[in-house]
Amino acid sequence: MQNKLFIRNLSYKTEDAELSELFSSFGKVVSAKVAVDRETGRGRGFGFVEMSSGESASDAMAALNSSQFGGRPIYVAVSEPRASRPNERNW
Repeated sequence: MQNKLFIRNLSYKTEDAELSELFSSFGKVVSAKVAVDRETGRGRGFGFVEMSSGESASDAMAALNSSQFGGRPIYVAVSEPRASRPNERNW
């Protein structure tokens, strides 16, 4: 299994450190990043967590998918590679 997870339906107040702490009980967190709006600096409601192993990522996904975090049900899935957009330049 891939080590990078996609988390959606996060509270707009969620910060990177909180996300990292949530996933750390399942193994070593390599990185945790909440997507932030460039203009407002507010969270966009989703983020990514990279775990040190596929096994820890799988365990975290199984335990945390549909669980409550920050007063909201969160959804955890394997992060899929971003598809190229038709007008995106590939330098």
